[in-house]
Parts: sequence; C-alpha cells; structure tokens
Amino acid sequence: MNASPLQRKVLIANPQGLHMRPSAAFAELAGRFQSNVTVQYEDKKVNGKNVWDLLLLVAMPGGELTLEADGPDAQQALEELSALLARVPTDY
Repeated sequence: MNASPLQRKVLIANPQGLHMRPSAAFAELAGRFQSNVTVQYEDKKVNGKNVWDLLLLVAMPGGELTLEADGPDAQQALEELSALLARVPTDY
C-alpha cells in the first residue's frame, strides 16, 4: 500500500530569501530523512536535498514554498523542514 506524498505550504521568513546559507541548511536537514523531498516555488520544482537545485528557485522573502515529502518519515521531514524555513535568522 503506497501512501500519497505529504505536502505543506510555508512562507520564507528569512528577509534575504532562500540564499546560500538557508539553502545549505535545508538540504543538509532534508538529507537526514529517508523520504524524498521536493520543493516548489512558483513554476519550478526541485530536489530538496540538493543545495544547487534549491538555489535555482531564486525564492524571495515572504515567498510561498510547497514542500513535498514521500517516504517512511515524511511527516517528520515536513515538520522539521517547515520549522527551519519559518525561523527568522538571528545571526546577522
């Protein structure tokens, strides 16, 4: 029995958008999960475990991303990845 992929929409809280540092953090966290993770922004959909793919999104501050996870730990992946994107960085 194959379950459908889980999806969640999240707004980018980082005032600089999804630039290199948050993309790298996202890809690193996504890589910890067995589930496949994809990220959609506007009309582009990429592999959430690949930092270079994430940078191709050119996702702007306040933009809405659709996260999709498919696999045994999909729910946990969506929860943790959504929380990461919703955090406003404090290291500036």
